[in-house]
Amino acid sequence: MSVLTVLVLSDPDLPSLEVLKKLPPSARVVVGNRPDAFGDALCEADVIVVGMGGHALFNEVFPKAPRVRWVHSLSAGVEHILTPELKSRPIPLTNARGVFARSLGEFVISSMLFFAKDLRRLLRQQAEHRWEQYDVEELHNKRLGIVGYGGIGRAAAERARPFGMKITALRRRPEMSQNDPLVDEVLPFERLRDVMATSDYVVVAAALTPETRGMIGEAELRAMKPTGVIINVGRGPLIDEKALIRVLQEKAIRGAALDVFEQEPLPSDHPFWGMENVLVSPHSADHTATWLHETTEFFVKNFERFSKGEPLLNVVDKNSGY
Repeated sequence: MSVLTVLVLSDPDLPSLEVLKKLPPSARVVVGNRPDAFGDALCEADVIVVGMGGHALFNEVFPKAPRVRWVHSLSAGVEHILTPELKSRPIPLTNARGVFARSLGEFVISSMLFFAKDLRRLLRQQAEHRWEQYDVEELHNKRLGIVGYGGIGRAAAERARPFGMKITALRRRPEMSQNDPLVDEVLPFERLRDVMATSDYVVVAAALTPETRGMIGEAELRAMKPTGVIINVGRGPLIDEKALIRVLQEKAIRGAALDVFEQEPLPSDHPFWGMENVLVSPHSADHTATWLHETTEFFVKNFERFSKGEPLLNVVDKNSGY
């Protein structure tokens, strides 16, 4: 069996890289976080694995790797590595789509409960030693709108369904989910504003592409119910952040739960930090104790398919960006 050279663009000290020892002896693995770490392996590379935060390094080394036959991203988002050169070369790009979906689905549920039960008020009253009863809401019979019905969106629907929620999903190709038992209806993205207007909770879980960047702007946000809550577990730039700040400051909607932002880390002077109607998560909704191991395990599984000439899992459509 011929040797396959695998470049892993990552911090060499990450414990999760131990998973790569499961690769067959035919895999020559070279790990580095600088271009000079790869030496001659750069010219011989068959596979490039882009680790977390490795997109800048990828953009530097990819043009120098003429033999590469497959690029894999350990994250779900590929917008930072989808360069014109990668798009033009006839090699597959795969990602970790769906690997982190369970935890993100749970974050969606916790965010809805945070607002439905007014947990911020509970914490405030507890800190003040104040006994003051108040009414809470149920998720039962509330409408959940899911913008982007991929792995994350479906994980949110799977967890929301037992609460008795009514679920509408938006996706580019709604026919792919017409018979999905988890949703009440599936609509195209052209119906975005209608879904924003009728939903009690809106989950944003779409991929970031030139078409989806800023897809939720001021008009979409102001179409929401005054009691509506928006939850972003996709990518920060999917929502016009300045418009969201204005809408939240005016209390035109009830609130927002945000795991992703236009700029990360979120600047310490950002308005979101001080807003009572915003739940800020430091892009940690999928950071379980094993998340890096799980995404590396997925690559190992895909590598077995690659080495056998079998179809790869999670192939990205390089034209659509996901």
